[in-house]
Amino acid sequence: MSELVHYDTTRAIATITLDSPDNRNALSSRLLAELTGHLDTAAKDDDVRAVVLSHTGGTFCAGADLAEARAEGMEQGTRRLLALLRQVLEHPKPVVARVDGHVRAGGVGLIGACDIVLAGPKSTFAFSEVLRGLAPAIISLSTRTRLPERAASRYYLTGESFDVATAASIGLVTEAAENVDEALDTLLTALRKASPQGLRETKPLTTRHLLEAFDTDGEALVTRSAKLFASEEAREGMSAFLERRRPRWDVDT
Repeated sequence: MSELVHYDTTRAIATITLDSPDNRNALSSRLLAELTGHLDTAAKDDDVRAVVLSHTGGTFCAGADLAEARAEGMEQGTRRLLALLRQVLEHPKPVVARVDGHVRAGGVGLIGACDIVLAGPKSTFAFSEVLRGLAPAIISLSTRTRLPERAASRYYLTGESFDVATAASIGLVTEAAENVDEALDTLLTALRKASPQGLRETKPLTTRHLLEAFDTDGEALVTRSAKLFASEEAREGMSAFLERRRPRWDVDT
């Protein structure tokens, strides 16, 4: 069985690549297990200075695997996502997202947890939960303090897609890059010059408030997410998405 997530190290940088394009790199239980395992490997490698999280295909990450979630219930998947986001935030090395594709729902939560996000011109973003009868509950932990209040209100509530320039202007991504790989090379050159101890001790200064929200609200948001996923409206929303039709509440003409 081929890997869904690949791991490589070059010149003090660990690159973790999501490689399940047929499933839009959705956060299935298998992909999550491989991803968390590779993050743990990078954390324990003293020769690794930073981690790059990249992807194949036109989608960086589509969020939850809705077919799997519908089959097994969502609480387990929600807890796995919560653990992943915390792992990225608590990772002893900087985690850099290299994005040049679509990012949706839980995928937005994943880049929210990353320390630095470089996004290319093919990137689009959406908090699409509201379109499925859900709420961006867990991913609000890693994105809410990244965004201005007005931006969070608009994009959480509408679920509309926005481009990389907008994502940069509201602070969801660090840099909108015309050539994302050139921007990544420049960034990695800077990180290679940084002291391992300096990086390790500096990162917690930037993640402390986010982790406090995980400690305060994480369990309640898991419960809320599980309740929402079990609701009739969410079942309709997920079915409509999987069947490529409009949900019954969509009155757009």
